[in-house]
Amino acid sequence: MDYAASAVSNPSSIHELGVITRRKLENARRHVAEVLFARPGEIIFTSGGTESNNLAIQGVVYAASFLPHIITTNIEHPSVLETFKLLEKRKLAQITIVPVEKNGIVDPRKIKKEIKKNTVLVSVMYANNEIGTIQPIKEIAKTVRYFRKSVKVKPSREGLTFTGYPLFHTDAVQAANYLDLNVEKLGVDLLTLSGSKIEGAGRVGVLYKKKPVPLAPIFGGGDQEQSIRPGTENWPEILKFASALQAAQKIKNKEAKRLTKLCDYFIERLRGTSASLIINGDLENRLPNNVNVTFPKIPSDLLVLELSARGIMCSSKSACESSREEGSYVIEALRNTSARQPARPAGGDLAENVGGVRFSLGRDTQKQDIDYTVKVLAQILQKLKKWYN
Repeated sequence: MDYAASAVSNPSSIHELGVITRRKLENARRHVAEVLFARPGEIIFTSGGTESNNLAIQGVVYAASFLPHIITTNIEHPSVLETFKLLEKRKLAQITIVPVEKNGIVDPRKIKKEIKKNTVLVSVMYANNEIGTIQPIKEIAKTVRYFRKSVKVKPSREGLTFTGYPLFHTDAVQAANYLDLNVEKLGVDLLTLSGSKIEGAGRVGVLYKKKPVPLAPIFGGGDQEQSIRPGTENWPEILKFASALQAAQKIKNKEAKRLTKLCDYFIERLRGTSASLIINGDLENRLPNNVNVTFPKIPSDLLVLELSARGIMCSSKSACESSREEGSYVIEALRNTSARQPARPAGGDLAENVGGVRFSLGRDTQKQDIDYTVKVLAQILQKLKKWYN
């Protein structure tokens, strides 16, 4: 069958093209479920990570029959932090934002202290999108399950039993290429993925929802994706996502080892460019492709532009925050570990608002790329130090 002709078909239609398309869609769902060690019925396709995070967080809150309390950290992706704030602003939930430690990792004991009788959700990202720190997901999951034991069992539409609150959600968008995605081992109830962070994947997202976790729909519409995410599925992109996710799992261990060596080499070379540079985030518990550095007194945005002009692409904060003039709230959180809310400096002293520069390595990154980057960066720093020292 001609792909171009079938691409316009609707998987909800009962004609021949629709049936064929539905079969392809469900095969993709099964492939994603296999990677997560989940059941196909626990996989919901969305438009991306932001939508998946919103469906998880708002869906849990709206399903609660009381004023819920929810917990997260101060370095989460904007699609989590801003959703928490929105729910609090609308008086739909009480929120607690737990600060991470100086190394960018949250202490599970601090989360434990914040769990209340009305806590329905704990949301902690698997790996941070800016500084690459990997959170102790399994340990946090055990803490959440401990508090869940005393909650009365409720029936579900699927005929299974819901063991109660709190539930545990993790944004695993950054983890897909390098970390274990086995939801049973992780102990999560909800997990978010996005094709935007997987090479060759479609522009779609995934929300894993463990059965029988109660999730209220936040959109009105049809009954697609268990009525949680109405709207015709973007099945050509979903097929690309499933294939790319499977491919990434086959090479992730080998690629992680290769990139870890490159990052170690990169950091060693970077230290030679500036004695005062700061490596942001834990040096051990971090993604193998992430290097985030701060050069004191030199604005990170300026460094990003200077490097871009020389063909080196990096970033100073999350792309979802690029329209804001403020620096990275993630880097600010590392500087102020006592903050209970994500910091958003408004102007202020330049030395306090320089932020960090994130370098992301990929499958095509080689040692010569590192050498070129360090050489160019040294030249840029030499020039800028005349103005900012």
